[in-house]
Amino acid sequence: MTDDVLLVHGGTPLEGEIHVRGAKNLVPKAMVAALLGSEPSRLRNVPDIRDVRVVRGLLQLHGVTVRPGDESGELVLDPSRVESANVADIDAHAGSSRIPILFCGPLLHRLGHAFIPGLGGCDIGGRPIDFHFDVLRQFGAVIEKRPEGQYLEAPHRLRGTRIELPYPSVGATEQVLLTAVLAEGITELRNAAIEPEIEDLICVLQKMGAIITMGTNRTIQITGVEKLGGYNHRALPDRLEGASWACAALATEGNVFVRGASQREMMTFLNVFRKVGGAFEVADDGIRFWHPGGPLNAIALETDVHPGFQTDWQQPLVVALTQASGLSIVHETVYESRLGFTSALNQMGAHIQLYRECLGGTPCRFGQRNFLHSAVVSGPTKLQGSDLVIPDLRGGFSYLIAALAAQGTSRVHGIDLINRGYENFMDKLEGLGGKVELPKAAKKV
Repeated sequence: MTDDVLLVHGGTPLEGEIHVRGAKNLVPKAMVAALLGSEPSRLRNVPDIRDVRVVRGLLQLHGVTVRPGDESGELVLDPSRVESANVADIDAHAGSSRIPILFCGPLLHRLGHAFIPGLGGCDIGGRPIDFHFDVLRQFGAVIEKRPEGQYLEAPHRLRGTRIELPYPSVGATEQVLLTAVLAEGITELRNAAIEPEIEDLICVLQKMGAIITMGTNRTIQITGVEKLGGYNHRALPDRLEGASWACAALATEGNVFVRGASQREMMTFLNVFRKVGGAFEVADDGIRFWHPGGPLNAIALETDVHPGFQTDWQQPLVVALTQASGLSIVHETVYESRLGFTSALNQMGAHIQLYRECLGGTPCRFGQRNFLHSAVVSGPTKLQGSDLVIPDLRGGFSYLIAALAAQGTSRVHGIDLINRGYENFMDKLEGLGGKVELPKAAKKV
């Protein structure tokens, strides 16, 4: 499809200003949380991305009224008439997203049952939904596997429980929070994810009337309540998108002010960005990122759950590391297949070698399982334009960065996937001076 292809003419530094709104990893989940309330909720700083549109459609299928608010990027969600949805309609809306799994707890509380079709999402390694179903069973849900998906029932009111996750999964932690707030009694969650987006979701739920305590050592305690109201909340900024634009500035030797970026949520990234040789300046309303000139530094890097270096920051940074002097080592410990995107960078002229061994000291689940999850990046190398097929959301934006940094023209296929998590990325690229265009056939459509 020509309308899913972008021509990128590389070699021009990105310069100017872009605006980053609410986090993709918070906003859709906060929208789901509105299902739990007995009153309307207001969510502000909402980006216009595909995941938001998918959840909006699913909420509307279940009787939730969703309309724009008074300000730009505001949604008003009214859950006063929640109802069952048609299985085929759910499947049609949910095929491209994994978020429907988070509807389970709220729908079990509101309707006593829920249906979850097969799930989509980025193909970056194992993201088992077993965590979710195991959690829901512990609350008292009964799950039946059917040809079209999973059917869940709650014969009685869901009950609080003690849960210890085998891995601090963000999705499973969200599932516990969205289910436990209206469950009877106390829920204790151990080995929870503690990402900033999790903390912001807890803030949303607390505004609705939930009782949630974040303890030490990744422990969260939730005391179930009888009823929740609505919320009025401004979503925290998207630190992952902010870092992506920072890496684009570095790789293209540019200078980009990311309005809306917040230092607190990006501290780990900012330290690494500085070690590589990038420069940044924090302002009250955003962060400026630029390449200060001279060679970039090779580094050793390991991804980890928060507060470690986020896996979603890794791919854009690897593109910048192809321009650093020396050998950089990257150990991916979160998703076993996330380094697969580097084969296309090698096709463009990068020198990246993948290894099955753990090239780092962080405890890793993949070391003895034959996954290519460590990389050695040798640089600097000149990148050349190429034909690129986007594999996943962050890998896709990383290909855009590589194409912008390369000499010549690249054809980037599958750009619609980038719309899942990057609002108006085409307009932003053009506003920064990026030379991008749709093929002529697509322009006529």
